Amino acid sequence: MFRNQYDNDVTVWSPQGRIHQIEYAMEAVKQGSATVGLKSKTHAVLVALKRAQSELAAHQKKILHVDNHIGISIAGLTADARLLCNFMRQECLDSRFVFDRPLPVSRLVSLIGSKTQIPTQRYGRRPYGVGLLIAGYDDMGPHIFQTCPSANYFDCRAMSIGIGNLNELVKHGLRALRETLPAEQDLTTKNVSIGIVGKDLEFTIYDDDDVSPFLEGLEERPQRKAQPAQPADEPAEKADEPMEH
Repeated sequence: MFRNQYDNDVTVWSPQGRIHQIEYAMEAVKQGSATVGLKSKTHAVLVALKRAQSELAAHQKKILHVDNHIGISIAGLTADARLLCNFMRQECLDSRFVFDRPLPVSRLVSLIGSKTQIPTQRYGRRPYGVGLLIAGYDDMGPHIFQTCPSANYFDCRAMSIGIGNLNELVKHGLRALRETLPAEQDLTTKNVSIGIVGKDLEFTIYDDDDVSPFLEGLEERPQRKAQPAQPADEPAEKADEPMEH
């Protein structure tokens, strides 16, 4: 079967029962640079790796401010992310204007799921080609949510072992982010962005020189050693003898 016969519109199903437009949108998220979300009992942290088209170009923003208690990190198409971010900001403003209270994080994520679901079933539309990592803090505590172009969303938990304070939580995210880089590249103030929200702490984004204190406390990256090749004349291991029953 030719794929291009079934990927012209989101309402067309392939003979295998697949919707290629949604798969293409999911692939756009995989092409985005890495972002990590973690939470403790009091804070939620977003750590993102920023990219630049060339050495002379500025690094693109990966973490966006939504409200005092919510922020997002993006992977995928930046234009789609800004559209969804504006929608989220409007919903947060409506909640403060009508109900005089911050919008609960889970409620906002549910609204995003409903909005991203509409283009997956209407003719002439395309799914949003962006994935969001949402960090927030409300009466229920800190939250980390993930949204997908397929309109699915998940409540995530990511804990660093032996967390003692906020700085250790950020360091754990930076270590995970560093593992996505090639061996000759490392984290710098230009390619890292950090977002933090928590109890008695509004959502704050750290970029450029503000990232330096977090990177200074990070240990040096260990060098990866290549495993020695096994000699060709080494005898093969004996097969395990059958066990008696």
